[in-house]
Amino acid sequence: MKLIMAVVQDQDSNKLSNALIEKRIRATKLASTGGFLKAGNTTFMIGIEDERVQEALDVIKNNCQSREQIAPPVSPMGGNVDAYVPYPVEVPVGGATVFVLPIEQFHQF
Repeated sequence: MKLIMAVVQDQDSNKLSNALIEKRIRATKLASTGGFLKAGNTTFMIGIEDERVQEALDVIKNNCQSREQIAPPVSPMGGNVDAYVPYPVEVPVGGATVFVLPIEQFHQF
C-alpha cells in the first residue's frame, strides 16, 4: 500500500479530480498555497495498492501540464534591493509535485 501526495496548481485540480474518478481512484483534496508565487494549489492524498501506483502516476502526469505564466514584480521591502526586478517575469507553473510514501496500514471507516 502506498500514499501518493500530489501538489497541483488549482487550474489542473478539477481536470485531475475527474480523471481520478473515471479511473476509480479515490482521493482526498486539500486546499494548499504555493510558496513561490503564493498561488492556490490543491494537494491530493491518494491511498492506493502497490500494483496501481503507476496507473495513478500516469493519470496525474497526463492531467497536470507545466506552462508559462507572467509573475508580477515583488516589492523589495525587507529584502535585497540589488535583486529587485521591477518588471514582470515569465516563470514555469503547473505540472505536479508528487510524493509516493510507503503505508503500513490503511483503513476506511
